[in-house]
Amino acid sequence: MSQHSDSTSPPQRYMLLTGASRGIGHATVKLFQEQGWRILTVSRQPFSETCRWPMARDSHLQADLADLDALPQLVEEVRRRLPDGALHALVNNAGISPKGPQGERLGVLGSDSDTWQRVLNVNLVSTALLARALFPELKQGRGSIVNVTSIAGSKVHPFAGVAYAASKAGLAALTRELAHELAPHGIRANAIAPGEIDTAILSPDTARIVERDVPMRRLGTPQEVAEAIHFLCSPQSAYINGAEIHINGGQHV
Repeated sequence: MSQHSDSTSPPQRYMLLTGASRGIGHATVKLFQEQGWRILTVSRQPFSETCRWPMARDSHLQADLADLDALPQLVEEVRRRLPDGALHALVNNAGISPKGPQGERLGVLGSDSDTWQRVLNVNLVSTALLARALFPELKQGRGSIVNVTSIAGSKVHPFAGVAYAASKAGLAALTRELAHELAPHGIRANAIAPGEIDTAILSPDTARIVERDVPMRRLGTPQEVAEAIHFLCSPQSAYINGAEIHINGGQHV
């Protein structure tokens, strides 16, 4: 059945999600698909056969967001896959946080120019350039931009390095700028700032942080983060713009 065959059915909604290969990205794909969205996913990795959700292979776009020169080709491919030229959600979840040789946190003294450039390109600059390039599609879809920041963007974190922290603080500022500039065109921009979420990239010492710093005394789940992203892309959040929602069990207080 085509999407136009039933005049009472809602129009098909499309989301572009970066950083889709694990954790929060996987949970977000699953939830949006359950809600009837079509999803385009961007990852540095080639398509993995472990992605079992329907249409996963057809939805996958391989691109390294550290390479800003590759973005125009990615955007053209996204455009090619939007049948009506409308993008209803852009979720910027891609993020890298390099570690030292022993898996240690990289501070200012341990972060060279290459580290800074890669982290800022993936976590911040590519986000701005994707929103800029896809502005016509977002405008047509009256789209919602959701940027995934971090608790590390507003307080020093024992595991997240300095370049990661600075990029996430910058992403919070970029979210405000997008909200201010794009809202007159019908596009909203918000951010979610996760704390300690139960994913594969957790440090072994996370349990200590949860016990000491999280009032709720537990990890968050990827599903809980995905629910917040979905809310910010839904009509229920129609007057929320320029916000950053903390999803951390009270860790930020």
